[in-house]
Amino acid sequence: MPACFWNSALPVPNKPGDKLCRQLGYEFNQPQLLSRALTHRSYAPEHNERLEFLGDSILGCVIAKYLYGNYPQLSEGELSRLRSNLVKEETLATLAQQLDLGSYLKLGEGERKSGGFRRPSILADAMEALFGAVLLDSGFADAEKVVLGLFVPYLAQVDVQTLGKDAKTLLQEYLQGKRIPLPTYNIIATQGEAHAQSFRVECMIPSLKIATRGEGSSRRNAEQQAAQAAYQIIRGSGS
Repeated sequence: MPACFWNSALPVPNKPGDKLCRQLGYEFNQPQLLSRALTHRSYAPEHNERLEFLGDSILGCVIAKYLYGNYPQLSEGELSRLRSNLVKEETLATLAQQLDLGSYLKLGEGERKSGGFRRPSILADAMEALFGAVLLDSGFADAEKVVLGLFVPYLAQVDVQTLGKDAKTLLQEYLQGKRIPLPTYNIIATQGEAHAQSFRVECMIPSLKIATRGEGSSRRNAEQQAAQAAYQIIRGSGS
C-alpha cells in the first residue's frame, strides 16, 4: 500500500503518487496512520480527531522550542504572541493550501458537496493530525522535522515583530517610537438600522498631515481599517 494516495472522489483531484510525502519530507512506515490523519469524521468512524489532539500538542511544543532558541531578543510575552499566531487555524490552513492537502482528504458526501476540502477548520485539523501521525509512526524527532520544514519557511516570509498585532497597535507603537503624537479617531457617519449599522471613522495625525478613513460593521472595525490605511501611508513614505 503506498504511503500517499489520491482521493478520486474530490472534484479537483491531485495526481496519484507520493507528492504529499515529498512535500512533508517524510515517508510513513505505517501508511494506515497517514490514511487516518486524512480521514474526516464525516467519512468513517475511524477518523483523525484523536490524531489532531496529539498533533496540536506536538505543534505547540515544537514551535515554542524553536522560537525560544532562535529569537533570544523576544520577551516571554512576545514569544507567546508569536507562537499563538503560528499555531492558529488561519496559519495551519494556509500551509495546508500550499500542500494542496484538501485534495488528499477523505470526506463524507455532504462535506465534499459543501466544499469541505477548502474549509479552513478542516484543513487545519488535518494538518495537526498529520503531525500526530508522524509522531506515532516514528517519534518526536521526525515530527519536529516535519513541523519545522513547514513553519520555518513561513516564518522567513513574515515580520515576527508585527505578526498578530492589529493595525491600531502597530500604528501606535510606530508613532510612539518616533515621538509623534498619537492619532485621534472620529466617527464621521453612521448608516443603517441598529442591528445592521455601518460606521465610517476618520483617523487623524495632524503632525504628519495624515487623515484616513475606514468603514466597518462596528466602530472598532472601522477604526482598524482607518489605522491600517494610515500605517501603510507612513511606512510607504518612510516617515
